[in-house]
Amino acid sequence: MQMEKLTLQGDYNQSRTKVLHMSLNPISMARQRQHEDHDRLQEECERLRGLVHALERGGPIPADLEAASSLPSSKEVAELRKQVESAELKNQRLKEVFQTKIQEFRKVCYTLTGYQIDVTTESQYRLTSRYAEHQTDCLIFKATGPSGSKMQLLETEFSRSVPELIELHLLQQDSIPAFLSALTIELFSRQTSI
Repeated sequence: MQMEKLTLQGDYNQSRTKVLHMSLNPISMARQRQHEDHDRLQEECERLRGLVHALERGGPIPADLEAASSLPSSKEVAELRKQVESAELKNQRLKEVFQTKIQEFRKVCYTLTGYQIDVTTESQYRLTSRYAEHQTDCLIFKATGPSGSKMQLLETEFSRSVPELIELHLLQQDSIPAFLSALTIELFSRQTSI
């Protein structure tokens, strides 16, 4: 019974059984790779310990550790900071130019159309005529289509005061430009007749 147990556990009689070992044994190759990885990791660990000690002391990083640490040198850091500052300055200048151009565009639109257009919330635009009798007299349009392709007039106190124009130009003719033009002419005639 003991002999059977040893046989089941892989024991063999060396006088009757010969064991052959393969020259390219996968287990020995795996052990060799594991040993090489262990050695490589041990070396890297020693380099990192040296780097940690150098950083803890607060002194300069030794040249051999600086190269191994893959940290950028102070010269590279200074150059990168210069590039970031340059990019931030360029970005700031672009913002200023865009802001100037936006203001210029708004003034031109106001001069040409007679309406000051303000974005109130996302997809909502308030139009105030230069001929409005009160500052609160405004129209609010909401973009309903993709990229503002469709606009819808929202009800305001001022829009309730011009139902005939809304009926004719928006509901019957489906033309916002005609509605705004007719409204501009009406407001202009009110101011000039006074």
